[in-house]
Amino acid sequence: MPFSTPSLHGAFRRSDLVAECGKHAVESAVGRGLLRPLWTGVLVEGARALDVRTRAAAALLTTGADAVVCGPTAAALHGSAAIPAVETHVVVPYGRGTRSRSGLVVHHAGFYGKQIVELDGLRVLSWPQVIADLCCTARPADVLALTDEALRLSMPRSEELRTEVRRRIRARLDPRGTVRGADLLELASARAESPPESWLRMLLVEREFPLAEVNFSVSSPAGRELYRLDLAWPSLRIAVEYDGYAVHTGREEQDAAREDDLRRRGWIVIRATAADLSDPTRLLAELRAAFARRGYTW
Repeated sequence: MPFSTPSLHGAFRRSDLVAECGKHAVESAVGRGLLRPLWTGVLVEGARALDVRTRAAAALLTTGADAVVCGPTAAALHGSAAIPAVETHVVVPYGRGTRSRSGLVVHHAGFYGKQIVELDGLRVLSWPQVIADLCCTARPADVLALTDEALRLSMPRSEELRTEVRRRIRARLDPRGTVRGADLLELASARAESPPESWLRMLLVEREFPLAEVNFSVSSPAGRELYRLDLAWPSLRIAVEYDGYAVHTGREEQDAAREDDLRRRGWIVIRATAADLSDPTRLLAELRAAFARRGYTW
């Protein structure tokens, strides 16, 4: 069913479509799945109902002209894949009566002024502001994955981004979470290569292990890089390697030979998998035993 009414990424105001096509035609399109109602007064193209841009556009249409996409949704619009964006998040000024509803999370805040940008026609918080807000509010493991990814993708200007995010954390009108957020920002590393590696690092930090080197380079006596270790404590020659299924499938023999060589060089290598992120009992026990073998206790 073609519409001449302009859409924003496949999102429409119901009233605009009714004015163009009539109530019966709109209801017929909904019945056939061509259109799908999301929130009050908004319809989206059925084929695009799960698209993050479509849902962000629908959220802005239903919450008003002064609303801005924020949080995990804004992170996804800025290109991040590190933090879940299941619900759609927007922020509106204090005093607005707009409330959250199923699939739509409405935040209220003193407004951000210059921290609003336009992405693909959508009003979105700036990337440093999004990171700063999430540092203070999101799950620590997700925050570390997000900030690691952001710093990696901004290379070679990652420290400029870190400085700006630090500034935005200090400028937040809501002070809750700012101390934690600043600590997580400093923990982030541009050397991390995947969200699971970041989640694993956060797990070990929360269990009070010493901070590990990220993607530590093991070199030959001549200075040639031999291996890069996901997480390492070089002074103790202990390493944790994360086995991502896609990366390591078909490389079992190569991985085993690499691990044997590292052990000959004096390293204790402990392997971690996705299962260890859900139940780290085995991983933590092996890692504590490795530290004990090196005479390190706490």
